[in-house]
Amino acid sequence: MNAETNAGGNTKTNTETNTGTNADLDRADTNSFYGDRLSAMQATAEQLTKIIESYPGNTRPGNQSDNKYHPVLYCTSRIKSPESMKNKLKKHGYPLTCESALTNVRDAIGIRAICSFSDDVFALARWLCERPEFNVINQKDYISYPKPNGYRSLHLILEVPIFLAERTQPVRIELQIRTMAMNFWATIEHSLQYKYRESIPEHIRVRLSSAAEAILRLDEEMSSIHEEIMDAQNSFTYKANIVNDILINIQNLYKVANKRDVVKIQDEFFRIYQENDLEHLLAFSRHLDKIAEGYRAQSVD
Repeated sequence: MNAETNAGGNTKTNTETNTGTNADLDRADTNSFYGDRLSAMQATAEQLTKIIESYPGNTRPGNQSDNKYHPVLYCTSRIKSPESMKNKLKKHGYPLTCESALTNVRDAIGIRAICSFSDDVFALARWLCERPEFNVINQKDYISYPKPNGYRSLHLILEVPIFLAERTQPVRIELQIRTMAMNFWATIEHSLQYKYRESIPEHIRVRLSSAAEAILRLDEEMSSIHEEIMDAQNSFTYKANIVNDILINIQNLYKVANKRDVVKIQDEFFRIYQENDLEHLLAFSRHLDKIAEGYRAQSVD
């Protein structure tokens, strides 16, 4: 089962690939292997995606999309299939049981969060690691230190309790956090591994490595552009707030001060505003605050 959640809080749950009788057999096999733990594991996966959705700055009103910046673009989740789980248990010499799987395997539940920028990846990871409901078992930074093939992502192994009928049982979750560009590369590389049965020709490996470097440069450039835009927006908002304070003070001075003096103050404001000098404008605003405070003090007396 794969569940996909966008940043607006919409979740889609899909049953993987097979249809008809084969899909029924897959579901039966999954239920047989995980037993009463399956529904609890699915609920845990869903709960974690909701927690990721609640990341500050990522909430959208209702279910409507918008054009604002959101740190987390979407999440996907999956429960490891019994076949894949048994192969992993065999590889490491563990018993082929659900109890063994949940005790010894770190990715029975898998979550993937796709972020807008690299900085968002690290910020989301820090935020999750600080939450009291998670026990952080391990963290691997493949963004700062990519794998030899060029793979980049941030991996967290989190331990959480799943709640069964008469008890709780700890289970480990693998959380992969990456940018959209990193995810695009990883998806293509994974499909090639499957196609070539994990024996990708050397000349394709070289091209994949080059593509990974290009994607790194793309992420860095897009982050730089985003920072420049945010700085410009913050500067505009800061200036707009200063101007608003000045205009309020001038409006109030018209009520208590000599009109000719207020007109001079207003003309001085227009002159400074046209200079487009933020520091000069801020100094004028502070001076005007003192003038307004003086008149307020006189009115009290």
